[in-house]
Parts: sequence; structure tokens; C-alpha cells
Amino acid sequence: MGFRSAFIVMVALAVGSSGAYALDIKDVTYNTDGGGKVVFSHQQHLKKKTAKSPNVSCKSCHENPRTAKTKYTMADMEKGKSCGKCHNGRRAFSVAKCTGCHKVKNVTFQVKETGPVLFSHVKHLKSMQCSACHNALYKTGPNKTVSMAEMEKGKSCGACHNGGKAFALAKCDGCHPTPKQVVFKVKETGPTVFSHSKHVEMYSCSACHTKLYPIGSSKSVTMAAMEKGKSCGACHNAKEAFAVAQCEKCHPVQEVKFRVSRVGDVKFSHATHLGMYKCGECHTRTFPTKRGGKPVSMAEMNKAKSCGACHDGKSAFSVTGNCDSCHQRG
Repeated sequence: MGFRSAFIVMVALAVGSSGAYALDIKDVTYNTDGGGKVVFSHQQHLKKKTAKSPNVSCKSCHENPRTAKTKYTMADMEKGKSCGKCHNGRRAFSVAKCTGCHKVKNVTFQVKETGPVLFSHVKHLKSMQCSACHNALYKTGPNKTVSMAEMEKGKSCGACHNGGKAFALAKCDGCHPTPKQVVFKVKETGPTVFSHSKHVEMYSCSACHTKLYPIGSSKSVTMAAMEKGKSCGACHNAKEAFAVAQCEKCHPVQEVKFRVSRVGDVKFSHATHLGMYKCGECHTRTFPTKRGGKPVSMAEMNKAKSCGACHDGKSAFSVTGNCDSCHQRG
């Protein structure tokens, strides 16, 4: 071979060698249908392996690097195509171990009536594989919303949450956050607080919802209706729970101060009176439950009006001659 031919061969080898050396091997990101992004790391696959897991070279995967890229489905991989050639449970972890490549995250379902519900993939994957739900119960990716009624028939979460495989759907607080306290604005008596957390300690959510209350409903119910067994009155009947007549159990009471000129102000103590009487003995027969009532004179009280209905010298001390029992002097 002449000098010219030898020079051309050397140049070609040099170019070929420098081209291979300059090859930049990067991670490859695949956008999958429903499974999010999958990152393939060349560096991870090409690093030195152990005796149990032999080295992987470029030729292990790239038989013909210049061929066009081909997309493979999971079904193809399960048949030994593409990644499935090695990821078969023997040479490397099986393609059935989805989280080995696919990243999972929490899913938040926006439920109008009860607030956001968080589904934790991480928590569920501690005891089961992805195939337990996908694609038999859920396709990978966005799914159609399923109602509680459908779940109770074994659909969606109800396939496992049936009280057998996992806790039953009736245990609402297993998924739904315990609702916040509900404050009812009662004009006559002030705000009334309903504590969900306190009631959930004694009853299940289904004891009230939706038999007595539609979820998310804020419709007001009168005391008269409760006394007939509606709303709170269904349980608060003096049998299952204290009667609705025990007003102070729910409605806050406070001391009332009446400003009276010349003879001193009068402090009315609800606490003292409730130690001897029930709310119903005064409200609303003697006193309407409202703020800013019309003042009542001593002359009217002497005629059994207002406080005089009880303070008559028989039921309680008389409004006559016992002034310092109520009037406070400065």
C-alpha cells in the first residue's frame, strides 16, 4: 500500500476514533400515555455491574443504532420486546414492577360536598402492585368521576374497600378529612357550633348523612321542627341523646346586664338560673329570645310581668322589698 493510501486510512481512523470519543450519551425521556414521563438513564445502565448482574454495553440494546425509533407498548415489553428483553424478572427487575420506571404521585380529587380527597399511591403500593387497580379498575391517566353509590356496588375504590380486603366505604373518615365545625348563625341566641369531630367519635357519618342532612346542606331548621323529630331532634330526644329542650347544651348563654339609673344596674345570671330551671320555663313564654327587648318597669313586675312571673314571694323572692338582691349599688 502506497504512502497516499496509508495516509488516507490513518486520517479515517483518527476521525472515526475522535467521533466515537465525542459521542454525548444523555438521558432519554419518554412521554407515555397515562403513565407520565419515564426517564431512561444511559449512565445507570452502562455503569459497572456486579457478578450477579453482568455489564451492559451499547450493543446489548442497540443492534443497529441508525434504525428509526420504534415505539413499544407495555404489551410488547411483556413479550420480551424492547426493555422487556432484560427486564423479565431474571436478568433485571420485571416490567410488572411499574414503579421501577414510572414515577407515581398523590392524586387529589376535588369533592364539592366534603372537600379534597387525597389518594396516596405510595401508601397503597406498600401492600399491592399497580396491576391490582390498573387497568382493571382504572385506566392509567385521568378517569371519570365515580359516585359513592357506584362504589357501594363494587365499582372503583369499592372493589377493595368493602370491609373485607380493606376498610369499608362506610368509614368515611378513612379517606375524607373530618369536616370542620359548622357554625350556625342564630339571631336570637348567637352562634351555635356543631362539632363534627365530637359526633364522629360516637356515630358514623351515615347516621346523619344523607338520611337527616344532605351533604353540604346549610338549610336552617326551626326548634319547633326539631321537637317533632326533624334534624338534630331525630337523636336529641332524651333517649338516644340529650333532649333539644336542654338549650344550653348547644346554645351559648351569657350574663345579661340591665342598666338602671338611680337604683343601680341589674345583672341577670343565666348560669345561676339554669341551676334551678330550664330555658323553656322562661323562653319564650315570659321572655322572647331576642336582643334589645323593651324594658319592663317594677310596677309591671309587681303585676307578674317579666321577672315578676316567678319572683312573687312564692316561687322565688319577691320583687318588692328585696331590691339589693338584684340591684347593684356602685
